[in-house]
Order: sequence, then structure tokens, then C-alpha cells
Amino acid sequence: MSKKKILIVDDAAFMRMMIKDILENNGYDVVGEANDGTQAVEKFKDLRPDLITLDITMPDMDGIAALKEIKSIDPEAKVIMCSAMGQQAMVVDAIQAGAKDFIVKPFQADRVLEAINKTLS
Repeated sequence: MSKKKILIVDDAAFMRMMIKDILENNGYDVVGEANDGTQAVEKFKDLRPDLITLDITMPDMDGIAALKEIKSIDPEAKVIMCSAMGQQAMVVDAIQAGAKDFIVKPFQADRVLEAINKTLS
């Protein structure tokens, strides 16, 4: 079975690194990284990943706007939102806009993997 391709989007490089480590240690292929919503949409078009982890709060274009844009390109796109504590309202918006799940920072490896496995299955 080929490795599932994942695009990681977060404006904090260390957050991207944390998720990337969790994923790569568990057999996923991180095909790209982006640090804002605009870049996320561009990389999504280029890379066509199996799944995207998308931070909610980012400069330029936030995660919800990026999610809607990605869903308009591919309604089947699988997106998991990443949020800090206390962003429940935005998480609800994201789920309504088509996100499959969400993970809360600071990331816990088992929760990240659970969300990703569930979304990809």
C-alpha cells in the first residue's frame, strides 16, 4: 500500500515540525508544508494530498477561508483543523465548512494519529 500523502499547514514552523515528526514516524508521507492559507491552497492544487492538517489562526488567509477554498476545488478533500484551546466557535465553523475532524494544540501524538486514521479510513 502506498503511503498516504499529507500537507501540513501552520504558521508556526515548530508546530509543523511536531506534526511532521508524528506522521513520518507512523508511516505517512509529508509531501508539503505551508505557513498560511494562500500557500495552503496553492500547494493543495499542486500536490493533491490525501489529507491536509490546517491551522485555524494564520496571517493572510485563515484556516477557515483556506478550508472553503480547498473544498471548492475538491469537495472530497479531507481536512483536519488544528486549533488552540478556546477556539471552539471557530472549530464549529470549520466542521460546518467541511472539516472532518480537529486536533487541539499542544498536539498529542495518539490524538493526531487517531484523527488522521479515522479520516483516511
